[in-house]
Amino acid sequence: MNTEIIPWLLAGDPSIRWQVQRDLLDRSPRTYEAERRKIAKEGWGARLLALQDADGRWGGGLYGPKWISTTYTMLTLRLLGLPQNNPQAKRACQIFLDQGFYTDGGINFFSYSLKYSETCITSMILALLAYFRFPDERIHEVASYVVGQQMPDGGWNCDSYKGATHSSFHTTLSALEGLYEYQCTYPEQGRRISAVRECGHEFLLAHRLYKSHRTGQVFDAKMTAMPFPPRWRYDFIRALDYFQACDAQRDERMCDAIELLQRKQKADGRWLMNSGMSGRKYFDLEEAGKPSRWNTLRAMRVLEWWNK
Repeated sequence: MNTEIIPWLLAGDPSIRWQVQRDLLDRSPRTYEAERRKIAKEGWGARLLALQDADGRWGGGLYGPKWISTTYTMLTLRLLGLPQNNPQAKRACQIFLDQGFYTDGGINFFSYSLKYSETCITSMILALLAYFRFPDERIHEVASYVVGQQMPDGGWNCDSYKGATHSSFHTTLSALEGLYEYQCTYPEQGRRISAVRECGHEFLLAHRLYKSHRTGQVFDAKMTAMPFPPRWRYDFIRALDYFQACDAQRDERMCDAIELLQRKQKADGRWLMNSGMSGRKYFDLEEAGKPSRWNTLRAMRVLEWWNK
């Protein structure tokens, strides 16, 4: 570990500091949870919570406008590590289910025009419901919906209803993240969900995390970038961070992605922030093209997991 970088990381937002303490410094839960509780009171987390509308939503909508809606604000708060007992987040979870739970068991915010739940959105909402430990039995139906949408190649694709036969990187990772959060919250589901997730892992590994399984070429150059927050988009470090979070078995098919991550490290030991997606946003967490605490934290914990 590059110990010279640690003080720089610890000078950042509480959402950075608590994860550095947990993932890089191996501090006790008592220590890092005390830091984590500051997210709701100061920094990025407090700023986002203060923007919640009186009706419990953000940006006036559940999924749009991007990227200030309830869904995308909550996804960012989850990545920051907002404590699971936060009442504002739980209020939003209630709204997700009350306004989005659909007859097929998934989440459909567009029932006026769509007659089925959208797999990407359902997966993202599953991750939020599970992460924030929202006590509603409907979460099991949401998880079952995601499981039922798995395709023969092991992944997921929100365009399967339109005839897509090959899984999507984007949908697959969202499904895996949602199912992992669900499994963490409901460990009794472990055997069933683990088997499903393993098939999803194989889909990503067959593509070496960001390449075409047919040609071996980079599937989409955007997947080699390191934006934060990623929102719905897939990228290679988001995938690597997922694998380290669930302490997956290291696989040689991850080597290309690990080497790409190492090549992106700058001489001073840090990683830069890539520009995000176009659209509305409340504020930038970090400046594009500048050294990024988020990417440096994520890269360091991925490499520590890989090398251990």
